Amino acid sequence: MIRAVVFDVGECLVDETREYGTWADWLGVPRHTFAATFGAVIAQGRDYRQTFQEFRPDFDLYEEREKRAAAGKPEHFGEEDLYSDVRPALAQLRADGFWLGIAGNQTVRAGGILRELFAGDVDLIGTSDDWGTSKPDPEFFVRVAQVVPFASDEILYVGDRLDNDIRPAAAAGMKTALIRRGPWGTIQQHDPEADRIATIRLDLLSELSEKIAKLNAEER
Repeated sequence: MIRAVVFDVGECLVDETREYGTWADWLGVPRHTFAATFGAVIAQGRDYRQTFQEFRPDFDLYEEREKRAAAGKPEHFGEEDLYSDVRPALAQLRADGFWLGIAGNQTVRAGGILRELFAGDVDLIGTSDDWGTSKPDPEFFVRVAQVVPFASDEILYVGDRLDNDIRPAAAAGMKTALIRRGPWGTIQQHDPEADRIATIRLDLLSELSEKIAKLNAEER
């Protein structure tokens, strides 16, 4: 039975439209052009960070993050960037009695923002910078399993990406929920593995409570 639900961050909880728009501005390219290139890179199965190198071949994401911060334009997201179903879904899952966590590929700065936004809503917030390992490395999901007080097969990991979220979480013995939104969720939704590997398919996080209840009833 599922006893814990752990969420990815980008395009699961946080709509990253504004953030990637500010990266286009930083690069000095039209937002539409940046977005189109971003989608093409994902559709080709490449690392999304290669999008930046299409415009600036020597681009280093870590260095540019530091430059943005120094210029008073750090990466940022806030309450206004959360998908509208996030707060109601977390509240319902908490009422249902589930242990809740957030774990994603995020910087130390982003981890601080997440704690400001969700400290009262979830039991744990962990980031790749906290743990020194990032998805899809299996070690990331080892860390998730270590901090969740239930067995791996009692954990549901919720994310928008087959490559970073669903495949490695399933390989770690967890149940998975793939949400259809954001660039990856839209582009990868027709991949045969989307149905074969994911335990649950979602359009909205608000569907989780009912779908988990159904799965757990079947396990009884």
